[in-house]
Amino acid sequence: MGPAADAAAHLVNEIDPAELATALIRAPSVTPMADEALNVLEAALAPLGFNIERPVFSEPGTPDVENLFAAIGEGDFHLAFAGHVDVVPTGEAEAWRHPPFAGVSEEGILYGRGAVDMKGSIAAMAAAASRFLARRPRFDGRLSFLITGDEEGPCINGTNKLLQWAKARGERFSAALVGEPTSAARVGDQIKVGRRGSFSATLVVEGRQGHAAYPHLADNPVPGLLHLLAALTATPLDAGSERFEASTLEIVDIATGNEAWNVIPGKAWARLNSRFNDLWTQQSLRAEWERRLAAAASLPGHGEIRWRLEEGPAASASFLTRDAALIESLSDAVAAIAGARPQLSTGGGTSDARFIKDYCPVVELGLVGATMHQTDERVPLAEIGELARVYEAFLDRIFKAA
Repeated sequence: MGPAADAAAHLVNEIDPAELATALIRAPSVTPMADEALNVLEAALAPLGFNIERPVFSEPGTPDVENLFAAIGEGDFHLAFAGHVDVVPTGEAEAWRHPPFAGVSEEGILYGRGAVDMKGSIAAMAAAASRFLARRPRFDGRLSFLITGDEEGPCINGTNKLLQWAKARGERFSAALVGEPTSAARVGDQIKVGRRGSFSATLVVEGRQGHAAYPHLADNPVPGLLHLLAALTATPLDAGSERFEASTLEIVDIATGNEAWNVIPGKAWARLNSRFNDLWTQQSLRAEWERRLAAAASLPGHGEIRWRLEEGPAASASFLTRDAALIESLSDAVAAIAGARPQLSTGGGTSDARFIKDYCPVVELGLVGATMHQTDERVPLAEIGELARVYEAFLDRIFKAA
């Protein structure tokens, strides 16, 4: 760097990732109430020169959600750091080793809701950006933060609308890195280069309510429901594909709504969820469910089972990122800092990457997720520091030095 760049570098205050992660945890942000945490992040990014906006999105029947978009730099290549500051509820606060929003560090471990999912990663991203800008204040490109308060909630007024809003304002994204806790045993041992799709539906079986002492005058829907569920799950959906593990089909709830002991219910239902690979689409998967159910709809001694499928919320398609330069840049950064190349994974659940993939190639890397959503969610401070160094090395590689 020349004298002018050296002078500019001194204007950038490098962020301590452990301090920022602690401050973010101490800003309670149970979904969708994310404004306090967004205030903390804005206060960290603004001194770096980011232009920051906080759009609020609404939808009838859902809570309003505040989001944050921060951007710096000019150039054809635009990288987005993406993530969320909203967290799941804490459960019984008394069961925690430390209060869930106290942000207590003990023997090098930071405790608090959101420590790994994903305030620690956001702190590491901000720290990496501060170090990168201190060294390369006039880098050729554009760097932004896409941060929502609606990832753990309905996912309606968050990242998807934030992306639409940014596109309408002329933003064009070249690549994105999501900070979800993808690491399995150590930082950087696994990155996500795709995700399985998700499909949910309720299987409803109709019967006829009656007195439990006179079953011949009623039509109990429960045996029919159990018969259909057995048929639906008897055979695996598939054995996996080249880049994806086998698709799943899980029964997550069975109910009748009946609270009486002497009443045969008039209806029974089960909620189902499938995480499916690239051998299926939402449409073909539903068709397979319906084929299996139709084939089993006659129950010996019971007659024809009256059933229907009611599609559930938040369906998403599977996807696979094939951008070799993006994947190699992140893998090289992990190898340089952590000493080993990461495994490329498509396992696990869904994330906001399912929205980002429609705008640009996307990969995911974050902290070890062993305690996410648990009581005593926690992360070693050293791991936040290591992740910040990985992100910084990634920025150097993705924005190649002139």
